[in-house]
Amino acid sequence: MVDINCDMGESYSIYHCGDDEGLMPLVTVANVACGFHASDPRVMARTVALAERHGVKVGAHPSLPDREGFGRREMRLDREELTAGVVYQIGALAGFLRAHDMELNHVKVHGSLYGMSARDPEVAAAIADAADVFGAPLVGMVGTVHEQVWGDRPAGFVAEYYADLDYRDDGSLIITREHEAFDPARSAERALRAVTEGKATSENGKELTVRADSVCVHSDTPNAVELARAVHDALTPHLSS
Repeated sequence: MVDINCDMGESYSIYHCGDDEGLMPLVTVANVACGFHASDPRVMARTVALAERHGVKVGAHPSLPDREGFGRREMRLDREELTAGVVYQIGALAGFLRAHDMELNHVKVHGSLYGMSARDPEVAAAIADAADVFGAPLVGMVGTVHEQVWGDRPAGFVAEYYADLDYRDDGSLIITREHEAFDPARSAERALRAVTEGKATSENGKELTVRADSVCVHSDTPNAVELARAVHDALTPHLSS
């Protein structure tokens, strides 16, 4: 069985990002921004309440401290500083979850921190140290440092496939500052193949081995709702409850 996850709660103050209302009925898991790249206390509270109404599980979506760059610029932090920042963010979300009698489902780091942790064992270990404080599974990609460092954690490791990002020939993600629209039918077909066959195709047509315990759709992809609906329809027989 597979989840559909989506990065949500990425608005801030009067600035709006993504159609969380439209997306929430189409996903099973929400990765809620924790304030470093997007969100604020009111947005976090509203997003958790929206997830509760729709029966959607909630995980933390911590980032590098890069609001201006939406967390998609790399930064150098030492291990202790990085762990402290991630604990701080997860702790903020945990408070809102407690207010709704909800459990923290997982931790999935955002943007450049995700890419950095996929190749740097020290970064991945710093994130694991933070997630271990909460006993939370970590979401990442097989065939990368994610699997090497997080794969045997007692709290668990959730392997992820991206429906609206391209892959390089080495299996790494192409993380763009701004996302472009993806063809919903093509994304849905590829997501189904990732789930049922464990296969994906790189930007140059190379066959890649993947594992899809969870399929991601980003809320800031321009046609996110349409894409999420297509992925949801394709994966319905395989979705976890």
